Amino acid sequence: MKWLLAFWLAVQACTPWAAEAPDLAEDPVVEQRLVVIAEELRCLVCQNESLAGSRADLAQDLRREVRQLIKSGKTDDEIKTFLVSRYGDFVLYKPPVKPTTWLLWFGPFVLVLAGLIFLVRLVRRHQSAAPAPQLDETQRARAQALLQDSAPPQ
Repeated sequence: MKWLLAFWLAVQACTPWAAEAPDLAEDPVVEQRLVVIAEELRCLVCQNESLAGSRADLAQDLRREVRQLIKSGKTDDEIKTFLVSRYGDFVLYKPPVKPTTWLLWFGPFVLVLAGLIFLVRLVRRHQSAAPAPQLDETQRARAQALLQDSAPPQ
Protein backbone atom coordinates (compact mmCIF):
# COMPACT_ATOMS: atom_id res chain seq x y z
CA MET A 1 0.00 0.00 0.00
CA LYS A 2 2.90 2.39 0.77
CA TRP A 3 4.49 1.84 -2.63
CA LEU A 4 1.15 2.63 -4.31
CA LEU A 5 0.93 5.90 -2.39
CA ALA A 6 4.56 6.72 -3.30
CA PHE A 7 3.86 5.98 -6.96
CA TRP A 8 0.74 8.18 -6.93
CA LEU A 9 2.71 11.05 -5.32
CA ALA A 10 5.49 10.69 -7.91
CA VAL A 11 2.98 10.85 -10.75
CA GLN A 12 1.31 13.91 -9.21
CA ALA A 13 4.69 15.61 -8.77
CA CYS A 14 5.59 15.11 -12.46
CA THR A 15 2.26 16.32 -13.81
CA PRO A 16 3.14 20.06 -13.79
CA TRP A 17 6.22 19.32 -15.92
CA ALA A 18 4.20 17.83 -18.73
CA ALA A 19 3.83 20.08 -21.75
CA GLU A 20 1.11 20.30 -24.30
CA ALA A 21 1.88 18.48 -27.53
CA PRO A 22 2.51 20.72 -30.54
CA ASP A 23 -0.30 21.09 -33.04
CA LEU A 24 -0.19 18.72 -35.98
CA ALA A 25 -2.24 19.01 -39.09
CA GLU A 26 -4.82 16.37 -39.69
CA ASP A 27 -3.52 16.13 -43.23
CA PRO A 28 0.16 15.08 -43.67
CA VAL A 29 0.29 16.99 -46.99
CA VAL A 30 -0.58 20.21 -45.17
CA GLU A 31 2.05 19.47 -42.53
CA GLN A 32 4.69 18.80 -45.21
CA ARG A 33 3.90 22.09 -46.96
CA LEU A 34 4.03 23.86 -43.61
CA VAL A 35 7.51 22.49 -42.92
CA VAL A 36 8.78 23.52 -46.38
CA ILE A 37 7.40 27.05 -46.03
CA ALA A 38 8.49 27.44 -42.40
CA GLU A 39 12.09 26.47 -43.26
CA GLU A 40 12.27 29.51 -45.55
CA LEU A 41 10.93 31.89 -42.89
CA ARG A 42 12.79 33.44 -39.97
CA CYS A 43 11.48 33.34 -36.42
CA LEU A 44 10.86 36.95 -35.47
CA VAL A 45 11.74 36.27 -31.83
CA CYS A 46 14.84 34.07 -32.25
CA GLN A 47 15.99 35.84 -35.46
CA ASN A 48 18.66 33.26 -36.28
CA GLU A 49 16.37 30.26 -36.30
CA SER A 50 13.85 29.12 -38.86
CA LEU A 51 10.17 29.29 -38.10
CA ALA A 52 10.06 25.49 -38.35
CA GLY A 53 12.70 24.98 -35.66
CA SER A 54 11.69 27.71 -33.22
CA ARG A 55 9.84 26.94 -30.01
CA ALA A 56 8.84 30.55 -29.30
CA ASP A 57 5.17 31.30 -28.74
CA LEU A 58 5.07 33.71 -31.68
CA ALA A 59 6.57 31.03 -33.93
CA GLN A 60 3.84 28.60 -32.89
CA ASP A 61 1.21 31.25 -33.64
CA LEU A 62 2.74 31.92 -37.07
CA ARG A 63 2.87 28.19 -37.87
CA ARG A 64 -0.79 27.93 -36.88
CA GLU A 65 -1.60 30.86 -39.16
CA VAL A 66 0.38 29.37 -42.05
CA ARG A 67 -1.50 26.09 -41.53
CA GLN A 68 -4.81 27.95 -41.84
CA LEU A 69 -3.62 29.72 -44.98
CA ILE A 70 -2.60 26.39 -46.50
CA LYS A 71 -5.98 24.90 -45.66
CA SER A 72 -7.72 27.91 -47.22
CA GLY A 73 -6.03 27.13 -50.54
CA LYS A 74 -3.29 29.78 -50.69
CA THR A 75 -0.14 29.02 -52.66
CA ASP A 76 3.31 29.11 -51.07
CA ASP A 77 4.09 32.43 -52.77
CA GLU A 78 0.81 33.95 -51.58
CA ILE A 79 1.56 32.87 -48.02
CA LYS A 80 5.06 34.36 -48.14
CA THR A 81 3.72 37.57 -49.69
CA PHE A 82 1.15 37.83 -46.90
CA LEU A 83 3.80 37.38 -44.21
CA VAL A 84 6.17 39.86 -45.88
CA SER A 85 3.38 42.44 -46.12
CA ARG A 86 2.71 41.94 -42.42
CA TYR A 87 6.27 41.64 -41.02
CA GLY A 88 8.55 42.98 -43.75
CA ASP A 89 11.37 41.35 -45.71
CA PHE A 90 13.10 40.41 -42.46
CA VAL A 91 10.77 37.41 -42.10
CA LEU A 92 12.40 35.80 -45.16
CA TYR A 93 15.74 34.04 -44.78
CA LYS A 94 16.61 35.10 -48.34
CA PRO A 95 15.10 38.56 -48.81
CA PRO A 96 14.88 39.85 -52.40
CA VAL A 97 17.59 42.17 -53.71
CA LYS A 98 15.93 45.56 -54.04
CA PRO A 99 16.84 49.11 -52.98
CA THR A 100 15.43 48.68 -49.49
CA THR A 101 17.55 45.57 -48.87
CA TRP A 102 20.80 46.69 -50.54
CA LEU A 103 22.35 47.47 -47.17
CA LEU A 104 21.47 43.99 -45.97
CA TRP A 105 22.95 42.30 -49.06
CA PHE A 106 25.96 44.51 -49.81
CA GLY A 107 26.65 46.15 -46.42
CA PRO A 108 29.09 43.49 -45.19
CA PHE A 109 31.13 43.67 -48.41
CA VAL A 110 31.23 47.48 -48.24
CA LEU A 111 32.40 47.33 -44.62
CA VAL A 112 35.17 44.84 -45.44
CA LEU A 113 36.29 46.93 -48.42
CA ALA A 114 36.29 50.13 -46.33
CA GLY A 115 38.29 48.36 -43.63
CA LEU A 116 40.89 47.18 -46.16
CA ILE A 117 41.21 50.65 -47.67
CA PHE A 118 41.62 52.15 -44.19
CA LEU A 119 44.25 49.55 -43.28
CA VAL A 120 46.27 50.10 -46.49
CA ARG A 121 46.20 53.89 -46.03
CA LEU A 122 47.23 53.54 -42.38
CA VAL A 123 50.19 51.28 -43.25
CA ARG A 124 51.34 53.54 -46.09
CA ARG A 125 51.08 56.65 -43.90
CA HIS A 126 53.05 54.91 -41.15
CA GLN A 127 55.76 53.84 -43.58
CA SER A 128 56.14 57.28 -45.14
CA ALA A 129 56.02 59.10 -41.78
CA ALA A 130 58.96 57.19 -40.29
CA PRO A 131 61.91 57.29 -42.72
CA ALA A 132 64.94 55.14 -42.04
CA PRO A 133 67.48 56.95 -39.84
CA GLN A 134 70.52 58.36 -41.69
CA LEU A 135 73.96 57.80 -40.16
CA ASP A 136 76.73 60.39 -40.21
CA GLU A 137 80.33 59.38 -41.03
CA THR A 138 81.41 58.66 -37.45
CA GLN A 139 78.37 56.50 -36.78
CA ARG A 140 78.89 54.65 -40.06
CA ALA A 141 82.57 53.97 -39.26
CA ARG A 142 81.68 52.73 -35.78
CA ALA A 143 78.99 50.40 -37.22
CA GLN A 144 81.51 49.01 -39.76
CA ALA A 145 84.02 48.39 -36.97
CA LEU A 146 81.41 46.58 -34.87
CA LEU A 147 80.39 44.44 -37.84
CA GLN A 148 84.00 43.50 -38.61
CA ASP A 149 84.74 42.65 -34.98
CA SER A 150 81.67 40.40 -34.72
CA ALA A 151 82.16 38.70 -38.09
CA PRO A 152 83.04 35.00 -37.80
CA PRO A 153 86.59 34.07 -38.80
CA GLN A 154 86.90 32.71 -42.31
